[in-house]
Amino acid sequence: MTRRVKIDGGSGNIFADLGLPDADTHFLKAQIVSEIHRLAKERKLTQVQVGRRIGISQPEVSRMFKGHFREYSIERLMEFLTGFDRDVEIVVKPHKKTGKPGRITFTPVPA
Repeated sequence: MTRRVKIDGGSGNIFADLGLPDADTHFLKAQIVSEIHRLAKERKLTQVQVGRRIGISQPEVSRMFKGHFREYSIERLMEFLTGFDRDVEIVVKPHKKTGKPGRITFTPVPA
């Protein structure tokens, strides 16, 4: 006997799929933190070294890497990226679908 399981595709934003408030903002923050974590790992930095680069303590780095980053603004997280020798550019362009609200996306560029 086989059981049929219905599988729904996700939207690409787990926070929206879970119905959490400010899902788009949280998803953007998660993407930025993920890039910070990737850069730290790529450079084999300790959390203490990461903290020195971005101006926060090691316990704050640990909390951030564990997903506790709501307290940081998007602006602050972007500043953290500059501590890793990254330029952050904000590009404003017309949305593809006229009459629909625009969106904010994060696209890291490999070194």
